[in-house]
Amino acid sequence: MSDPTQLRRAVASSFLGSVIEYYDFLLYATASALVFGKVFFSNLSPLAATVASLGTFATGYLARPLGGVIFGHFGDRLGRKRMLVLTMTLMGVASTLIGVLPTYDQIGTLAPVVLVLLRVAQGVAVGGEWGGAVLMSAEHATGRRGLWASFTNAGAPFGMLLSTAALNGSAAMMDEQAFLSWGWRIPFLLSIVLLAIGLFVRARVEETPVFASAANASPPRSAPLLDVLRHHPRALLLGIGVGLSPFVLQGTLTTFLVSYGVQAGFARQQVLNGLTLSSGLAVLGIVGWSALSDRVGRRPIVLAGAVAAAAYAFAIFPLAGSGSVGLLTLALVLGQSIVHPMTYGPLAALYAELFATRSRYTGASLGYQIAGLGAGLAPLLFAQIQASTGGGGTGLISAVIAGFCLLTVVCTVALRETSRTDLVSAAGHSGVSR
Repeated sequence: MSDPTQLRRAVASSFLGSVIEYYDFLLYATASALVFGKVFFSNLSPLAATVASLGTFATGYLARPLGGVIFGHFGDRLGRKRMLVLTMTLMGVASTLIGVLPTYDQIGTLAPVVLVLLRVAQGVAVGGEWGGAVLMSAEHATGRRGLWASFTNAGAPFGMLLSTAALNGSAAMMDEQAFLSWGWRIPFLLSIVLLAIGLFVRARVEETPVFASAANASPPRSAPLLDVLRHHPRALLLGIGVGLSPFVLQGTLTTFLVSYGVQAGFARQQVLNGLTLSSGLAVLGIVGWSALSDRVGRRPIVLAGAVAAAAYAFAIFPLAGSGSVGLLTLALVLGQSIVHPMTYGPLAALYAELFATRSRYTGASLGYQIAGLGAGLAPLLFAQIQASTGGGGTGLISAVIAGFCLLTVVCTVALRETSRTDLVSAAGHSGVSR
């Protein structure tokens, strides 16, 4: 049985850890759309610099599956808690170093090279963080697993809210020249403070009873990754398919639309204000839809969300390109606070329910982080579509988003309902309809 005090601590630790990780990770996303092209790629044309900047943003997502495999392996062998201390430390140090990194004008091509390396470190850290944080909540919970696990996912938009607010605040306090010179560094340097707070809270959480029970029962027969690939390959592939469209939509809303809005003539401050508001409301959307999935099941919520997202994809750019600040804000709030949480919120519990205890960290992390490539690659792909069509191509971009939503529908239908799964006795089930 789980201790209610430990459950509360686990949920608080998972939420705070996720906030810190995604504050750092998504701060880079906003900065890549607004700042890095001018600071680290100043030798390129504005459009080429934007594509290059979004390319370094994508490297973080490419590194996330690696982090999931590395930390998942040791998390399944040694425990969830130890790995979460390491991932948080790695992220905090990498983000702080970005805050003191010299620009292209100061050290030349070495600047973007080091930027990419630090972005890879961020990706490895967040790749290992998510799975462990979700399992700390899910494996401590004896009921309402969708609700408790969702606080890890809710940490992502809250981290976005803090990172956008920090960047927004820095930009508001100074002129453009000062902001591009040194003001953008302030939010990155704040990472060291968040790291200290997060490590203090995380130190008070015990290992999950589900893992402790499994660890005492018998040693694993094979490496966790091999166990996932041998016994849960269909669950892994279908889980990736379910998660792709939420991440493609996430990358569109939090990164590409920021750049698109500025190019469409909105002031940077107006776009960041809309992003900050929608990020705050997204926390409520994620927790609310996930709690509902405990009652009606994961599949109905995810299916309804995928259909809604496909329709919404064709409304994003007309709203964002209308010239109206109100309609731009509506596009962000509708997408990030209502539509996206329907598919994204239940993913935390769903991925945990697909795998056995001694390979759950690895399986959940790998599925989630491979799907997460959609958020990293979508802005880069969409920027290239936009560049190749002379600044247009939004209809094609919407069609691509809708296509990923269709994939989510197909894969969700193929998965069996997992919300009633007992994580203690989940060994061997694949979560796939037969």
